[in-house]
Amino acid sequence: MFGPEGPTLRELAVQALSSVEHGYDLLAPKFDRTPFRTPDTVLDAVAAGLAPLGPFTDGLDLCCGTGAGTRVLTGLCRRSVTGIDFSAGMLDMARRRVPPAEGPGIAWVRGDARALPFTAAFDLVVSFGAFGHFLPRELPGLFAQVGSVLRPGGRFAFPVFAPPRPARPGFWMLLGFDTAMRVRNALWRPPFVMYYRAFRLGTVLRELERAGLTVESGVLPGFGRRADGSPRARLVVARRPGAARTGQPAAGSVNS
Repeated sequence: MFGPEGPTLRELAVQALSSVEHGYDLLAPKFDRTPFRTPDTVLDAVAAGLAPLGPFTDGLDLCCGTGAGTRVLTGLCRRSVTGIDFSAGMLDMARRRVPPAEGPGIAWVRGDARALPFTAAFDLVVSFGAFGHFLPRELPGLFAQVGSVLRPGGRFAFPVFAPPRPARPGFWMLLGFDTAMRVRNALWRPPFVMYYRAFRLGTVLRELERAGLTVESGVLPGFGRRADGSPRARLVVARRPGAARTGQPAAGSVNS
């Protein structure tokens, strides 16, 4: 899973026995050389899916990590892009990897996604690979926070991949990881919240709607379909009502 330039087993063990924040501070210098970093194929597909919905003015990369999603926003937003993360180490790497350039201004903010330090300042919020750090009971508050920083008509977008079937090795790998994390958190403090199987599409869609957002999800092209015909990847786009819509809805529907 990890190349020679990635973290060692010992480094991963030290990270896993730390708090989430300190663990990512430790992992930050090698994060982009791990499978935890969102692949470019996903980033490019999301960018292509969002482009027809723009143009956007100001964007926020929620739980930005080392800035991979922030780069996506620089191609979609005209005026400003902000990355927020609670790990100072990850933000430090993001500043190095996404240098200022022509185009929208870039700002980096250290903060908690559950208590965003913004007003309704954005018309696009994205997030990649961060939701495993939130327990299901935290989703209502998280989505309410996102809704509060969106301007009327603004959109919150993120990819969701179908979980592997029990017949696939990936199912047992993820189940084993989540089980190990639950055992670790039962025996060790502080907890390290990272669960791959806790973020379920049906629950997510319900909580987005409860937060007052209108869901406009569609199929994320390029990832194919499973044997039952359901898509392997979806682009969830939730809109804050209140302003004229720009562009066209994402292709497909949540029931595709």
